[in-house]
This record gives sequence, structure tokens and C-alpha cells, in this order.
Amino acid sequence: MTRIALSIALFFGIALGVQAQTWPHKPVRMILSLGPGSGADIGARLYADRLTKMWGQPVVVENRPGGDGVIAINAVIQAKDDHTLLWGPTANFVGHPYSFDKLPYDPKELVPVARVSGTVVTLGVPASMNVNSLKDLLAQAKQKQGSLNWTTAVTMTDIILEGFLKTQGIEAAHVRYKQPAEAVNDLVSERIQLYSSAYAIVRAQAQSGKVKLLAVQARHRVPGLDLPTVAELGYPGLNFEGLVAILAARSSNLSTEAIARIGADIKTVSKEPLIAERLASTAQLNTPGDAAELAASIDEQVKQLAEAAKLLGLKPKAQ
Repeated sequence: MTRIALSIALFFGIALGVQAQTWPHKPVRMILSLGPGSGADIGARLYADRLTKMWGQPVVVENRPGGDGVIAINAVIQAKDDHTLLWGPTANFVGHPYSFDKLPYDPKELVPVARVSGTVVTLGVPASMNVNSLKDLLAQAKQKQGSLNWTTAVTMTDIILEGFLKTQGIEAAHVRYKQPAEAVNDLVSERIQLYSSAYAIVRAQAQSGKVKLLAVQARHRVPGLDLPTVAELGYPGLNFEGLVAILAARSSNLSTEAIARIGADIKTVSKEPLIAERLASTAQLNTPGDAAELAASIDEQVKQLAEAAKLLGLKPKAQ
């Protein structure tokens, strides 16, 4: 083989090797643990559109709600594919040790990839109840014990709200829903009287006057949303920052280079004015972060949940 032929062969060999390692080299699936219309769903589809253009590969969002996120988590783990990722609230799996006697998946499989946003969670009541404040609602619930039905979107907010109600001396029933959006109709018709949910889920009903929002559970007021924080109202124990993130299955062998790229590209997309505007319209905080920043945020949630669980005498049942 001549030197020229050898050089050409080496060039193409190296080029093919680099191409084989380039991520993504096929369509990317984002498995979402919540149904259509949720804040995480809206954000996922916004980012999927931009990432499709950046990556030159389709980014497809698949809704797999149910099982408190377990259905989506297992779908990602069982795929064993580094182009199949989990997109959704970390509060799902952070709360699982308290809700399952045995986890239906290996928690070590969940690998932080990128932090996307913080879904602002609101406390809503039926407008027909004529409740003007959270203080009014709690006073009514104390007077008529057992009259309050409530629900939330994920296990972590279940524990936070239930623990809070216990500290207030209120007996209330927790009503569970497969999909958070399904609870809105029951809220409007007063089948449930208190809903802790992403603002995106109740926005239309709140704007139409069918649902009254009492507060945001964020630490700080949300721009464009004229609502007090629970801390301002004197109930800091109800604080909750809804963390939306991208995770991978360890068994998928997603490379460190790919993880770094995803985190960097999420930050790039987050700087687009339209992205920030659309996230804000659903009361999502634009808080992108890389894998290390996501891991730190998850650790913070774990600690917060442990403190809330103590109020109910709960300890992790599964590890």
C-alpha cells in the first residue's frame, strides 16, 4: 500500500471512529413521567424542538404517566439505550423510598444528566367555596374535621402537604389520581377542596375564575404571577421547589461526553428569550444546570423530604 493510500485509509478510519462516538447519532427519546398539559410536558416539548435543530436528530417526547413516575423510570431503564432519557420531576423518585416497601427499580440506575427548570407549584381551591386565603381554608378545615379532600402531583408533595396538615391539627383525606390533570375537574366541582399542583395544570381554570389560587410554594415570588409565597403567609413548611431534570439509566452507558453536551446545550437553549418567556408563562423558573448542579439539587430535596417525613413519623421503607 502506498503512503498516500495508507494516509487515506488512516484518515477514514479515524473519521469513522469519531463518527461512531458522536452523540446523538439517531433519534432521541425523552420519556416523560407526567401527562400532556403539565408544566414539565410543556417545557419538554419546547426544548425538544430546539434540541432537534441543534443535534440534527429528532427529539421525541413520550408521555408515560402513572405509577408515581415508576412507569417512565422503568421504560428508560429497560430500554438499555443511551438515546432514551428520562425527563420529569425529581420529586417522583426522591419520594419513592417512603412510598414503596421495595423499590420496583434499582435507584442506582438513575444518573443525573442536566437540570432544566423549576416548576412552580401553587395551592388552589374551588372558586365556588368562596375561600379568600389559605388561612380561611385552614380555619374551615379545623372547624369541620374530615371535610377537606386534597391531592398533589407527586409523592414528595404528598408528604410535605400531609405533614403540614398534621401540624395544623387537621384531619383530611388524600385523594390519588393517575394523572395530575384529571384532578382539575374534581377541584372545580368541589370533589376535592385543595390541590397542590404545577401552575400549568390549573392555569386555564384559574384564569377563567373556576379555581382560586391562594399561594405559590416557591421560596420567592414568581414574576408575572400575583400570588404570595407560603412563607409570606406564615407557613414556610409548605415550601417546595419543583425540580425538572433529565436523567439517564446507568446501564445505557451514556458517555460522559454526551452528558456534558446535553447539560451545555440545555444551558444554551435556556438563554433564548422565547424559552424563558414560555417557561415563565407556565410559572416555571428558568434554572438550567449541568450534571453536578443537578446532583446537588437532588441532595437538597432528599434532605427537605426527610425533614417533612419526620412530622409524620415516616422513615424510608426501601433503599
